[in-house]
Amino acid sequence: MITSTETTRFTGPGRPRDPNVNQAILAATLRQLSKDGYGRMSMDSVAAEAGVTKPTVYRRWASKADLATAALAELQVEEAQPSSGNAQTDLRAILTTLQRSLCRPNGIAIIGTVMVEEHHTPELITLFRQRVVRPRRAMLHHVLEEAEMRGELRNHVDIDTAVSMLIGSFYAHYLTGEKIPRGWPRRIVQTVWEGIAKNPEALKRK
Repeated sequence: MITSTETTRFTGPGRPRDPNVNQAILAATLRQLSKDGYGRMSMDSVAAEAGVTKPTVYRRWASKADLATAALAELQVEEAQPSSGNAQTDLRAILTTLQRSLCRPNGIAIIGTVMVEEHHTPELITLFRQRVVRPRRAMLHHVLEEAEMRGELRNHVDIDTAVSMLIGSFYAHYLTGEKIPRGWPRRIVQTVWEGIAKNPEALKRK
């Protein structure tokens, strides 16, 4: 999922950027991240694999980190903020989309190649958090804040911790070598909800 600012950052007068070229470059980037990792990926190698020139890549993305995180954002399934009025339903919707993103080929593994660069390329991690991590956390946070305003949560619930538990549970499965179960969004939402809701059984029946 690429925002308009990312695809047009270097666009000046003249013809619009060809979206097919953008997709070819981003797809080549994901393949190289998966196969070789961030350290061995280069703008030159991406351009060659995508069948474009290096200036074509640089006109769209200013740096290797910029390109890599734009490609990682492509792994995210596009979604709108759910607003059904039922917190559990909305949380499940967001986490189901997260699961679809992570279960794409090499979805979590590619993220791992980025995380190992934290000390070597801090710009990469900053952009990754900005483009990939924070948007989904903000969506979950919004759902729980709405539930809090409706009086559905216990007093003094730590919403940030609840969000971390919801998202972190998916990565925990990967670290233990297990596949993420198909019904995991429902199970983890129910477990967390029972710990933070004032009356989880009553709300479950809504």
